[in-house]
Amino acid sequence: MLFLSCGNPYKDYQNKDSDYQIIPKPTSLEKTKGRFLVSPNTKIIGHSDLQNEGEYLADLLNHVSGINVSFETKGAGSIELKLDNNLKDEGYTLTVNHDKILITGKTPKGVFYGIQSLRQLLPASIETEVSNIDDLTIPAVSIKDNPRFVYRGMHLDVGRHMFPVDFIKKYIDLIAMHKMNTMHWHLTEDQGWRIEIKKYPNLTNIGSKRYGTIKGHLHRETGNDEKEYGGFYTQDEVKDIVKYALDRHVTIIPEIELPGHASAAIASYPYLSCFPDELTQVTNDMGSVAGKEVQAKGNPKIVQETWGVFDDVFCAGNEKTFEFLENVFAEIIPLFPSEYIHIGGDECPKSNWKRCTDCQSRIADINLSDEHELQSYFIQRIEKHLNAKGKRIIGWDEILEGGLAPNATVMSWRGEKGGIEAAKQKHNVIMTPGSHCYFDHYQVGKDEQDKEPLAIGGILPVETVYSYDPIPLELSSDEKKYILGAQGNVWTEYMKSTDYVEYMVLPRMTALSEVVWTQKEGKNWEDFKERLRTIRARYDALQLNYAKHVFDNIDYSN
Repeated sequence: MLFLSCGNPYKDYQNKDSDYQIIPKPTSLEKTKGRFLVSPNTKIIGHSDLQNEGEYLADLLNHVSGINVSFETKGAGSIELKLDNNLKDEGYTLTVNHDKILITGKTPKGVFYGIQSLRQLLPASIETEVSNIDDLTIPAVSIKDNPRFVYRGMHLDVGRHMFPVDFIKKYIDLIAMHKMNTMHWHLTEDQGWRIEIKKYPNLTNIGSKRYGTIKGHLHRETGNDEKEYGGFYTQDEVKDIVKYALDRHVTIIPEIELPGHASAAIASYPYLSCFPDELTQVTNDMGSVAGKEVQAKGNPKIVQETWGVFDDVFCAGNEKTFEFLENVFAEIIPLFPSEYIHIGGDECPKSNWKRCTDCQSRIADINLSDEHELQSYFIQRIEKHLNAKGKRIIGWDEILEGGLAPNATVMSWRGEKGGIEAAKQKHNVIMTPGSHCYFDHYQVGKDEQDKEPLAIGGILPVETVYSYDPIPLELSSDEKKYILGAQGNVWTEYMKSTDYVEYMVLPRMTALSEVVWTQKEGKNWEDFKERLRTIRARYDALQLNYAKHVFDNIDYSN
């Protein structure tokens, strides 16, 4: 039976503007009179297709002591979840009256986003496992909302430093809370291979371990801590993480780097190099003693122990390289239901290819002009293979060099130039320029950086993130449709702990969420910074290690 709040003392309550501090800002929000009172009799109802969303909402409300909300697919309830094919794909409506809540979406994903808005109308203390709230109430409102961009992403590099499964899930929860929909998981690097491939056990037996890590900042300090660092995710762990993400409507896109950033794979299987018997360059100041011992024992290659770009890349003239990669993807594809696989394609030096007889023979045999076209051949060959397996590729903007693969999506990181060029060629683009989307940069100016944990460099305050518009002015109205959205990148050379990742991500991720969700005309920094001050209480309730000093640097005097 419908829970009737005839005794609800909040029926005529006059709500304040501060009751509606939602991030990202909805397309339309109309404040109304009254508050819905959650009680032990509250019940959530909805179609069986919304079981996941109903149980998610019930779990959130049941953090409050004395509340035991259930989700049911039959009968009546005071909170209703509903599907409506007339709404936009990820859109939703949320209506809260004093006696009824209705959340409607075209898909379960839209309903889920409606729940995220409802969550921000609840007190921040709802986030704790056992909350003691005398009256759990929700301000009356009518919201109509849908996102500006279809791709709203966050990246996480686990090649340099990796993090436990529980943190990966926490990161996914943050993505979901901000109505973002993609996690780009950077799984392989020069400094570590982080995913189990059963056909190639050396990728984790050897490639997941480095025998030292540079101390301090690259180019500023020298030396190596000479400590083994390693780890990887089993395929069972990956399956668990992917399911967790799907339940929260987050798609995980794996990145398997090629043809560059391949040192960990080459250390595992040296035949993948143009020069299998050549030693990995290990300098006295950067290479660890253990790394040199690995070479002394007969393995000419090591997993890299410092940051940067390395000449030893996958051999483009060796058929065994493509056999290896195709076998790797044969195990990657079943793990990730994503439409996309990211193949890297960035920072691939050509020096080894220039002196490799196999690579030069490949160039001659198929009438390529140079090594840039050889890289294009490499990318296009992998793309053709993955397309045949039902997948599409994303690559960093270097994949434009030598000719763009026919169906590739470009991730523009070296400014917007690559994204503009790709869009003009009618290719899909994801914007992630370092100027606005690299969350490994300092959050404060140079005069304050000595008080900050070590970062790679650069300055990216939250206001600059918020100011970003992913659609370049240079594009025509027809070309603009190729901009899918934007992504925040988290490279972890200097992020050794989960606390530091949170510190570098928040509140910049919160700003980016509004960039990619809210319509351009709805954005306003003065309005956003007030809502940001409110969401800070939710950070605290979730025990997140956000950059608190950023709030001190925001001017709240206006």
